[in-house]
Amino acid sequence: MTQQDVLSSSPAPHHRDAARRDAARRDAARRDAARRAGARRAGARRVLVLSASMGAGHDTVARELVRRARAQGHEAGTVDLMRLLPYGTGSGLRAFYRTSVRHAPWVYDGLYRAFLRPGDHTRPSGVPLARLAADGLERLVARTGADLVVPVFHLAAQLTGHLRTLGRLRVPSVVFVLDFAVHRQWLHPGNDACLCLTDQAADDVRRVVPGTHVEATGPVVAPEFSAPAPAADDWRKRFERYAPGRSPVLLSAGAWGAAAGIGETARLLAGAGHLPVVLCGRNQALRSRTARVPGALALDWVTDMPGLLHAVRALVDNAAGQTAVQALAAGLPVVGHRPLPGHGADGVRRMAELGFSEAADDGTTLLDVMDRLVTEGPGERERRAARGRAVFRADVLERAVALAGRSAVPSPGQE
Repeated sequence: MTQQDVLSSSPAPHHRDAARRDAARRDAARRDAARRAGARRAGARRVLVLSASMGAGHDTVARELVRRARAQGHEAGTVDLMRLLPYGTGSGLRAFYRTSVRHAPWVYDGLYRAFLRPGDHTRPSGVPLARLAADGLERLVARTGADLVVPVFHLAAQLTGHLRTLGRLRVPSVVFVLDFAVHRQWLHPGNDACLCLTDQAADDVRRVVPGTHVEATGPVVAPEFSAPAPAADDWRKRFERYAPGRSPVLLSAGAWGAAAGIGETARLLAGAGHLPVVLCGRNQALRSRTARVPGALALDWVTDMPGLLHAVRALVDNAAGQTAVQALAAGLPVVGHRPLPGHGADGVRRMAELGFSEAADDGTTLLDVMDRLVTEGPGERERRAARGRAVFRADVLERAVALAGRSAVPSPGQE
């Protein structure tokens, strides 16, 4: 909370102004301390969400968790793990990953298969990269007085698990695993609990870290996605002006505009009588290329995602990430097609296996699925929407706070 000094505008000697500022600061500090003490007596907590600016999904989840925490009477804030890493390591890691998924996806796929893909063994506890942020996180927890840390990024989970094992993090760490298909770097036995999207993901976690408390809560999205979206009418009017009579189908390339063959997919859909609406994220080169596809509508960064998702007929997804679960909350059909390599492909496959989406392995299948989706009746559409919304089962923030109250402070140890 930011405190501002309120000073008189009348002339006064400098030392009087300084004394008044000091008195105001002391009064503000006393009021803040009293407020915090009252909140803590009422069961409130100070929640620190540990995110990462790797795309937009992790930060989107972190902001929603902070919003929920404050709405439930807690104090909350979020920090970007990339900023806790030293010497430009975070920005370098982010640039490498962005370049790989955009231009050399086979590189990321190789790294995923070697280090992240699910298997019989966990990652070595506390990977060296995560440990570089250890001092920064310790200082931040001490400065903010946080009494619960919620990692929503896999390296963050490695960091908190490492510090909990050593006894250097003296407050509970409850990991929220964002992926339908859980890879190994999410899992560290030092963390107090893991909250997962599905029962299947929770079972995977239990097999690898059997001593960790695990629950299936479902995803986290803002409430606007599951509520009526008045702005959807504006999107519908825009689509009708652009391509009268065509059914709008959303194609997502994520925040970084990473997608394989999205122009070809847009051309295929346009040729079949649909309006492909392409989310190009912050990739202006992709937007320029897609805008040249006849019949396609290329969008850059969109701030009104609830309205957009309520205005289209389906989402063609390649990552099983935050856009996909936002679509489920909005009651929108999700079709997995041309998934990104690595955890994107595993997540898209798992979503389809669980019945939350449909898989289209080739162009012919994609067109068949789309034809069925745009012609289905209201009853089937509502049943499909209900299946998708069934993945949302519990409030992640509420469960994290409840689990934190049961966690013991670990004794210092070694990894």
